[in-house]
Amino acid sequence: MSDLHLHIISFDIPYPANYGGVIDVFFKAKALTEHGVKVHMHCFQYGREHYSIMKESFYKVDYYKRDISKKHLFKSIPYIVSTRTSENLIENLSKDNYPILMEGLHTSALLEEPRLKARIRLVRAHNIEHEYYHNLAKAEKDIFKKYYFYNEAAKLKRYEKVLEKADRILAISENDKEYFNKEFSRVDHVPAFHPFKEVKSKKGRGSYVLYHGNLSVAENENAVNFLLDEVFNDLDVPFKIAGLNPPMQLKTRIDVISNVELISNPNDDELQNLIENAHINVSITAQRTGLKLKLLNNLYNGRFTLVNDKMLSGSNLDDLCEVANNHVTLRRRIKILFRKEFTEQHIEERKKNLSKIYCNGRNVKSLINLIN
Repeated sequence: MSDLHLHIISFDIPYPANYGGVIDVFFKAKALTEHGVKVHMHCFQYGREHYSIMKESFYKVDYYKRDISKKHLFKSIPYIVSTRTSENLIENLSKDNYPILMEGLHTSALLEEPRLKARIRLVRAHNIEHEYYHNLAKAEKDIFKKYYFYNEAAKLKRYEKVLEKADRILAISENDKEYFNKEFSRVDHVPAFHPFKEVKSKKGRGSYVLYHGNLSVAENENAVNFLLDEVFNDLDVPFKIAGLNPPMQLKTRIDVISNVELISNPNDDELQNLIENAHINVSITAQRTGLKLKLLNNLYNGRFTLVNDKMLSGSNLDDLCEVANNHVTLRRRIKILFRKEFTEQHIEERKKNLSKIYCNGRNVKSLINLIN
């Protein structure tokens, strides 16, 4: 195994691993490295810095500027794909004969490249992208962004057939696997890779409910507004909202609500501290695609996890979560859970179930078999 080399094409620089997609990329590459694979990391860059940890962690690291100019908006190929092509990348890949793992449909233009036709090529599907973009469009208020998302969704749906040229498609959830199986052959479920090695949930009680997420994303902002309007509007329970770049209207709104606190741009330690000490971590989504990595964070590190069923979407984590799908049941579950202790039994159940599906060590061995 020591002479197994693998090229990973990342849609972004995967460090810091602080949002869904790059968390899976970084910790998958790290797990492969720990199992003796020599990872050649190729990153498209647009706005994120270079950190020395990348060179220290992987066998070789190369960067390519992502061309985000507007001309790509007028192409028939999706913008997320056409802005991630590079002749320099193809030249680097052509220097050897190692397998290639493309992260997301974003980097799959390489499947059309005749010079790489003879290579083993795998695609990690992080989402059903056209569904994801369609849902972004529905959540978006800005008319221009809304048009862009709908347009991109249509292009992605047409473009997706390129995946037939991949040797394997690695779906991130059971639901996604089911979808890709209908369209393509050679689909495998490889669960999300993550930084959590053990369940660190605390017994007992916390004193607040927490929602966390990137608040500059319309879907997350909508989720927070729904919770404020429909759930916490007459609940006498402390509610904390933590996340990146909250919009001004959200800040202004929260300022005047006595039992609600906004924590803007917490650093990693602050966020982990908030998750660990909450009594309930609440996560709801309008999107059924992919796997929400914040759900794993809540289960490995927090107490009670309250979600809607779309949040679970093929994750096999239903038994570890409290599920509520409307404002009435969300409110009721919060009241009930606030009177309950989080016990050793809850923790043991998590240890048993999470190690079955989301064990990086076991999943990386399956991945190495698929690459071989």
